[in-house]
Amino acid sequence: MQPQGNVVSAPSKPQRQPIAKHKVHAERIDHQLAAPFRRARFVLAAAAREQLPADAGGAEVAFAGRSNAGKSSAINAICDQTGLARTSKTPGRTQQLVLFDLGDDRRLMDLPGYGYAKVPIAMRSGWRDLVDGYLQQRQSLVGVVILSDLRQALTDFDRQMLSWCATRELRCLLLLTKADKLSRGAAGSRLQQIRNELAGAADVQLFSALKKQGIEPARRWIAEVLGNLPAESS
Repeated sequence: MQPQGNVVSAPSKPQRQPIAKHKVHAERIDHQLAAPFRRARFVLAAAAREQLPADAGGAEVAFAGRSNAGKSSAINAICDQTGLARTSKTPGRTQQLVLFDLGDDRRLMDLPGYGYAKVPIAMRSGWRDLVDGYLQQRQSLVGVVILSDLRQALTDFDRQMLSWCATRELRCLLLLTKADKLSRGAAGSRLQQIRNELAGAADVQLFSALKKQGIEPARRWIAEVLGNLPAESS
């Protein structure tokens, strides 16, 4: 019987990394999350609350913001549709409550932009009465997305919207728009400053319709508030 030497095993073959199932799963969830927004369709533009669908059941998230904060561009970016919400080079053109349907009795509401100086005072007053009544009385309203230019200080109107949300115990998301106009460091610093200032009164995130920044988190927030997140992501 020959003595046994050290047994040298054959070098093991490098194992193939399994396909990143979590990535595939995440992409599927993102697709499911985006689907209702991509199917969004214009329903009506109401000059009075009485023209809105019956306020019984369903859920709505409203978009509010100063007229030049990029509200229409944000809605189009979130819904991945170029012309769903009308954009204009003349701020203050949205004069009605503009309703979009997402299906399953879920809706988005585009509120008239506020605070634009070139709009006649009487017209601004009418818009304000329309928006005030909607925010205070609409029972289908479950959340508000406030859009504010990251480069500007929060306005009195922004703070009033935040106060309304707190009074009605509505979920609120503050989108700091035009984030692409600042450097990454400056934008991050401004974001943290506003988060500290609001102390949890609203969820706050950076957003850029031009650079497609912040779209997926905004969709996720809206879907969660509306109650129609894909089951797999809960």
